[in-house]
Amino acid sequence: MKKINALVVDDSVEFTKSVQEYFKDNAKIKIVNIIGDGSKVLDYVKEHDEEIDLVLMDIILPGKDGVAILEELEKENLHKKIIVLSSYRKDYTIQMTSRFDVDFYMIKPCQLKDLEARICEIFEENTSNLSAKKKADYQIQLRITEMLHHLGVPSQIKGYQYLREGILMLYESTHFIGGITKEVYPEIALRYQTTPSRVERAIRHAIEISWNRADLKTMDKMFGNSIDYDRAKPTNSEFMVTLSDALRLENNRVQIYS
Repeated sequence: MKKINALVVDDSVEFTKSVQEYFKDNAKIKIVNIIGDGSKVLDYVKEHDEEIDLVLMDIILPGKDGVAILEELEKENLHKKIIVLSSYRKDYTIQMTSRFDVDFYMIKPCQLKDLEARICEIFEENTSNLSAKKKADYQIQLRITEMLHHLGVPSQIKGYQYLREGILMLYESTHFIGGITKEVYPEIALRYQTTPSRVERAIRHAIEISWNRADLKTMDKMFGNSIDYDRAKPTNSEFMVTLSDALRLENNRVQIYS
């Protein structure tokens, strides 16, 4: 199997060292070079066009920022798979990157095993492990759909789609529980080419509809004493975390909260 050749564009010595160390003996992915100066990226990609399959890049860089690099690559018709890895979470920046053919946007700090999984998914490496994971993910998505329908969330509203994405993210990694606003909303916004604030409002609207439509017994069974009924509906975080925890218990998937 041909390895996926990845160019890392990042000026963080700590991060690039960890990436290099993690992938040095990887059977599928090879780090071909690391560039810390944004102004040098275009010339390098032009010179090594045939050798590069993927660019892993930060947005904030010395010399030239990530958005300018994406503009240059597009102008020169240098089409590569792109994963943006950044701790920069401004709505405007996420919107700017969504204009280009970016395959995924990950918030730093991130687990390198999650980065590896995203790379494999993008290149559709159909290993048996990945196929099993895709089947499992499909079953979980079906279960989330059943839960949302049972709780009275209309499937035709935007908040329904955003809730499903958010609950799946929380189910897959409890790391996101402490970062609903800073990590979950921006990632959903990128996938649907909108803004984190619109994601938050759409989810809140969907929960309001659910709270008004579902019967008290259903809500009590799902949320129990975790919700103060005198305070009315649960918050976005309470709603998504409760459903993701319920899924985890159903599937005996125990994770340690960090």
